[in-house]
Amino acid sequence: MQVFGLVGNPVGHSLSPPMHEAAYETRDIDARYVTFEPAAADLPAAIDGARALGVSGLNVTVPYKERVFDLVAVDDLAARIGAVNTVDFGGDEPTGHNTDAAGARRALEAQGDAALDGAEAVVVGAGGAGRAVAHGLADAGATVAIANRTEERAVDLAADVPSATGHGLDALPGLLGDATVLVNATSVGMETDETPVPADALHADLVVLDAVYAPLQTRLLRDAAAVGATTVDGAWMLLYQGAEAFELWTGRAAPVAAMDDALRTHLRDDR
Repeated sequence: MQVFGLVGNPVGHSLSPPMHEAAYETRDIDARYVTFEPAAADLPAAIDGARALGVSGLNVTVPYKERVFDLVAVDDLAARIGAVNTVDFGGDEPTGHNTDAAGARRALEAQGDAALDGAEAVVVGAGGAGRAVAHGLADAGATVAIANRTEERAVDLAADVPSATGHGLDALPGLLGDATVLVNATSVGMETDETPVPADALHADLVVLDAVYAPLQTRLLRDAAAVGATTVDGAWMLLYQGAEAFELWTGRAAPVAAMDDALRTHLRDDR
């Protein structure tokens, strides 16, 4: 039996176990997905111990995405983002990857029917999720404008992303006028009826992805739907980053429909 898992602190809220175990069952893979919650000081020993025990792969969640970066070899994308959310133990040494970038891209393309090559994209947020999304969109061929509450952080991130620009949140109305893609990569709207984007800046030609998935229908997505924009909820990004990890670990196509069904069933049960 193969063992995969999730390392973070806390991890009790995670929706990854049911999503991944649905994938193993659908693909008839003899595997389990477990969770690990080490203290920060014990993280290096936890990674070494997982490898020694024959764990095949780990997902990494807060607050350890940046800390694991220094404990494994990293691929080019993870190096540029500066964070690891997936570790593969299948090679000579543990390798770190970041599937959040592909999760956003696949969600926009598959669920929003967004053409990213040549798109004008706006990313709200310059934290970890914003870094991943901005790099992922730029790699897909989009021109990226990053808007953040602290403008300096947006400018600093833009310096690391090809053809990107950094702005404060007050620039959003002007940035969104010609944009076709908008991603909220902040936690604004999580469990609250708030949005980081003025409703009157939205328009029908946008595909809007909100990385927040609790609630699924955030105020931003409701405002976007009201003007005729295409909306993509945050569970799709969560699903596709998990699918990317599954494919990295197993070399097989992820059963996206089965994983989505398990994910949304548990989201409904948690409400």
